Amino acid sequence: MAAPSLETKDLTIRFGGHVAVNSVSCAFRPGELTAIVGPNGAGKTTWFNLVSGQLAPTSGAIFKDGRNITRLPASTRAGVGIGRAFQLTNLFPRLSVLENVRLAVQARAGDGWRPWRSVGAFPHLEKKAMAHLATVRLEDAAHVPAAALSHGDQRKLEVALLAAMDPDIFMFDEPTAGMSVDEAPVILDLIGAIKADRSKTVLLVEHKMSVVRALADRIVVLNNGELVADGAPENVMALPIVREIYLGVADAAP
Repeated sequence: MAAPSLETKDLTIRFGGHVAVNSVSCAFRPGELTAIVGPNGAGKTTWFNLVSGQLAPTSGAIFKDGRNITRLPASTRAGVGIGRAFQLTNLFPRLSVLENVRLAVQARAGDGWRPWRSVGAFPHLEKKAMAHLATVRLEDAAHVPAAALSHGDQRKLEVALLAAMDPDIFMFDEPTAGMSVDEAPVILDLIGAIKADRSKTVLLVEHKMSVVRALADRIVVLNNGELVADGAPENVMALPIVREIYLGVADAAP
């Protein structure tokens, strides 16, 4: 079995007297897509925020490829291969769709801020950016301001930004939220393609069980900030505690 690419040990965060994530320990490996599920308020997004660096834990530790990254800022974690897409889109609204992705490609290539150089001096970066836009079917909107895109297209652009950073750990927080039935398959196909790359680790917070069943190799269930189940989808969804806290019924079939 491959060594964990990401691991949390006794990860905990308290807000005053409220324990939002309570001593969560789990490990994730390359080539695996894990769905993080649970009812609203279970601690899923808070756990994501701890792993990606938006929040600092009260106690516990986070390891990336065996390295303790618990105290590293979010920007440094992105640099070492942890990529995060958020529930709410996080774009440069006044820049064009292409410029958003080109900046991500430029950052990944190590070409930092160069105010005195023309965009035309970096044709290879633009070519890579257009390729990422093609994967999410936004190449025709390349020169449209990001703010002018529909909500669904903004979600697709954020996934293109994430892919442009080429992380080895992808974290998707409800990637199809607010998307139409026609738009969602583009994102799901892209996540499926990332999953097929056995060097990548994918974590997915998702409420839609159809998405979980289609993509997940493994399900981790959180409830009241605690890890209550972890295993293969068919085994986890058959557990009475999961049916009760996630599906809201104690005796129904999974």
